[in-house]
Amino acid sequence: MKQILPNSTVGVLGSGQLGRMFAIAARRMGYRVHTFSPESDTPTGQVSDYEINAKYDDLDAVREFAKGVSAVTFEFENVPFATVEAVAEIVPVRPRGEVLHITQNRLREKTFLSNNGFPVTPYKHITTLQDFENIAFPSVLKTAGFGYDGKGQAKLKVADDIEKAFANLGGQDAVLESFVDFAKEVSVVGARDVHGNFAHYGVIENEHANHILDVSFAPAIVSSKIYNEAVEITRAVLEKLDVVGVLCVEFFVTKDDNLLVNELAPRPHNSGHLTFDACITSQFEQQLRAVCGLPLGSTEFYKPCAMANLLGDIWQNGEPNWQNALQFPNVKLHLYGKAEPRIGRKMGHLTCLAETVEDARETVRKAKASLIEKL
Repeated sequence: MKQILPNSTVGVLGSGQLGRMFAIAARRMGYRVHTFSPESDTPTGQVSDYEINAKYDDLDAVREFAKGVSAVTFEFENVPFATVEAVAEIVPVRPRGEVLHITQNRLREKTFLSNNGFPVTPYKHITTLQDFENIAFPSVLKTAGFGYDGKGQAKLKVADDIEKAFANLGGQDAVLESFVDFAKEVSVVGARDVHGNFAHYGVIENEHANHILDVSFAPAIVSSKIYNEAVEITRAVLEKLDVVGVLCVEFFVTKDDNLLVNELAPRPHNSGHLTFDACITSQFEQQLRAVCGLPLGSTEFYKPCAMANLLGDIWQNGEPNWQNALQFPNVKLHLYGKAEPRIGRKMGHLTCLAETVEDARETVRKAKASLIEKL
């Protein structure tokens, strides 16, 4: 494959914060970036060279976008498969469209994982009320497609919960999963280049609030058994999917110290944002390197690191007190350029590097809490 070198142009399908940080990494290395999405003045568009505003199903506009770039990647998986196929007629798309097709639908993803021997929670395909017969409680009902951050899912505690939860699906296919009383949640962000070389950022530990990631830190506090198994499962998933690019595997760690794969994300991941400050090569630069056929960079951490998500909730009483958080000299602020803060909307994040992961986690939490304190 011909390498796509600096001073070339790369394209991004999608225009959120993941694309923004990808564009920052790309521009720092001398690449031009074009982004395509239905919105304007987007987080990605603000730092791209060119922002194309059109609907994903406008395939003529999609093909025109593809003609202006040397390769395309995506920054979220809810891009229609037909859009990716249209781009692939003209330039390479990485990861390939089939990876997107599998991972944007929970049923296809679970089927892929279980058919290939990866450890997953027991699940069942749901299309009618009769499919709920003889299920165990508690369980979790999830829409098969287009769900993230806890959207499109409901916990079923007793039989009386079934009818309402099923009605809320609005006729969509769904997946019913056994509820996992896990010890913790972790993730591995992996990358794979065009030659099949693999790199990873170790195991990152994740703490959620209201189904949305709250704090991530690395290295995770896990056994060497869990560390090694998580990395090897991630490697095997990328190989089986023939990924060129970045993919994150999210895991449950069970109370008896085993792993279950929860979800796949075929792109940089929220839990990997801390690599932007903590690593020699961030997940975003790694994505660029893989997409452009370049060698993968070092994933070495400078120091232990923690990240805290900043949601729109902290704007409820006015602009957050940024100067409070920035009084911590080892804390860095990243805002995504979103004009309208909303409850649950990811607006930015803080990172903290420290001598120990415990110090990093404690400091980033203090910095986040200080944003809503009075001056």
